[in-house]
Amino acid sequence: MSEHKVFCVKLKQELPGLDEPPFDSELGQKIYNQVSQQAWGQWTEYCKMLLNEYRLNPARKQDQEVIVKQMEQFFFGEGAAPPAQYVPPTH
Repeated sequence: MSEHKVFCVKLKQELPGLDEPPFDSELGQKIYNQVSQQAWGQWTEYCKMLLNEYRLNPARKQDQEVIVKQMEQFFFGEGAAPPAQYVPPTH
């Protein structure tokens, strides 16, 4: 079976895509068709930061809506900006 390739909307190049849609919705299918594994990895790291900075609980419906809006911005909008008070970790 050949690898699923996409022209990544985030990274603007053809790259390996996800193995399957990340969730069963229109947005999940759009991500499957247009987002690379590499960009999805960037999103998961960004999402962890959002969860921590905004104290979001993915089990709460209103927090899920915030996460989905941020995800749409991250991939298909102008990009997502970190929270104003966010300080990146120093390694």
